[in-house]
Amino acid sequence: MANRFVLNETSYHGKGAINSIATEIEARGFKKAFVCSDPDLIKFGVTKKVTDVLDNAGIVYEIFSEIKPNPTIENVQSGVEAFKASGADCMVAIGGGSSMDTAKAIGIIIENPEFADVRSLEGVAPTKNKCTPIIAVPTTAGTAAEVTINYVITDVEKNRKMVCVDVHDIPVVAVVDPDMMATMPKGLTAATGMDALTHAIEGYITAGAWEMSDMFHIKAIEIIAKSLRGAVDNTDEGREGMALGQYIAGMGFSNVGLGIVHSMAHPLGALYDTPHGVANAIILPTVMEYNAPATGEKYRDIAKAMGVENAYEMTLEDARRAAIDAVKKLSSDVGIPADLKEIVKPEDIDFLAQSAFDDACRPGNPRATSVEEIKELYLKLM
Repeated sequence: MANRFVLNETSYHGKGAINSIATEIEARGFKKAFVCSDPDLIKFGVTKKVTDVLDNAGIVYEIFSEIKPNPTIENVQSGVEAFKASGADCMVAIGGGSSMDTAKAIGIIIENPEFADVRSLEGVAPTKNKCTPIIAVPTTAGTAAEVTINYVITDVEKNRKMVCVDVHDIPVVAVVDPDMMATMPKGLTAATGMDALTHAIEGYITAGAWEMSDMFHIKAIEIIAKSLRGAVDNTDEGREGMALGQYIAGMGFSNVGLGIVHSMAHPLGALYDTPHGVANAIILPTVMEYNAPATGEKYRDIAKAMGVENAYEMTLEDARRAAIDAVKKLSSDVGIPADLKEIVKPEDIDFLAQSAFDDACRPGNPRATSVEEIKELYLKLM
């Protein structure tokens, strides 16, 4: 079977990269931009860094900010109507995964109106047309939505997150500027950074992993392990490293999938509005322990990338333990809670386990699982 690999057309990296946005819009002949950004980024002047670039270039735009941290079907529907009314021909998505995921869903529906029912986009939707062109500008170092073919929308009525996978949703341009991430508070930096680490580790051990994806993931683990503590302390080196590390992880996992860390995290976000990165970070070490027997020698590589010395001289069991302990240490160092006691209600366990089993990420897990085993993992985390 052939292995497919999909990447975005163009990306800009480094301080000042946002100045390339106007150049790209003009070169592509776009006339008006539909700017998707969340209310907090507008309030704290982060969005303005980009709109100033547009203003200085004389580019017309309209701002859409009806975006929640876990974007909903209603957010997407409002965005579709606003885009139609705007007369725009491209989008600039500024923010974390929420802004970029909302823009992807809007863009897909605009160009594929037969999928106007947002629920019809769940899974691998058979869309025919590329979405409205998106220039994606991340303000967090975690989701890598600017380079992935995935997006996640919350179905509030059913208390669940819909994972959507579509090669037609990938942004045409990614602008990864660490200065856009400099105002993230420590907690958000830690959470999104651990999300990126989870992408890299799950992508490295997922059932669909192969040599090309491994190349991206192991490098991403190395960069994130070296950079996250500094990013939380707001050092330039830390911010720059995380901006790159999370993007590299995205290039990999977008193509080979994830596993049950994400499957278990998604219902926590849908039911309790738990920040996605926090949920991933808490769940990751426990699921790594569970998955270890199905990962061959790969935990040696993870341990080495996490900075563990002599990983290749250890027994396999010790190397696996060292990799898990290194993840736990990093998570603790950046202030992530150790368990789900303050998040999960015992009466919700059955619903959470079934939702996690039904999640689109579950089939990629390296170890076959069941609803009952996922339930046991949740209980262990409490």
